[in-house]
Amino acid sequence: MKKQEGLLQSVMTIEDLSAVSLHTNPVLVIEDFWSPGERQYFREAMTNAAWRSLDELPNVREDFPQSGNWAKADIAPLEGQRFLARLQLPCIQEYIESFPHIIGRHLGFSYYSYAAGDCLPTHDDTDQGRPTGGRRAPLRRIAVVAYFHEEWRPDWGGELIIYAQRHEEKTSSADLVPTHCIEPRPGSLVLFTVPRFHRVCRVDSTAGQHRRLSIAGWFMTEHA
Repeated sequence: MKKQEGLLQSVMTIEDLSAVSLHTNPVLVIEDFWSPGERQYFREAMTNAAWRSLDELPNVREDFPQSGNWAKADIAPLEGQRFLARLQLPCIQEYIESFPHIIGRHLGFSYYSYAAGDCLPTHDDTDQGRPTGGRRAPLRRIAVVAYFHEEWRPDWGGELIIYAQRHEEKTSSADLVPTHCIEPRPGSLVLFTVPRFHRVCRVDSTAGQHRRLSIAGWFMTEHA
């Protein structure tokens, strides 16, 4: 783990993942996780996806006002299988299986596209959705963000900021301190345990027509 400008950067290589645990390293950044070929594959898949902008997602817009007009799309089954095949990591499996009394394991991932002016306000991913069929909604356990744009410059913004709570006691508004500032570098993979406050900084106008392209979502567990 290295420190940069007062913030922690839990950056590691693919080889390091065999010995790491999300229990002791709850925020992981793996640079160059996705090869250039994989990045191109998912970018091409995104061009064929059925995108919906934030203006077309009223429930999401209500949860995240003043976020610009970023877009979201479903991942086709074949693309989803290829994505998940690369995420068969010991640290993910070990963390998920550490929770007792699991009756189901669930996934939820989507494509995301952020243009200049788009952002995502601070939240902690504890909105678990609605129960279905009389069963409790799955609990989000690990958040995943993977970056597939071809190019991204530091002055274009779009950083993922992760926070810790300064005090343990519950208050009406969380007292947060930033712990990680993660650039959306092409080919990198970010994992962090949930709940954890975080936000996506606004993409700057200097990005021009470039878009911050990612796959993001969660590994979840279901309990009786």
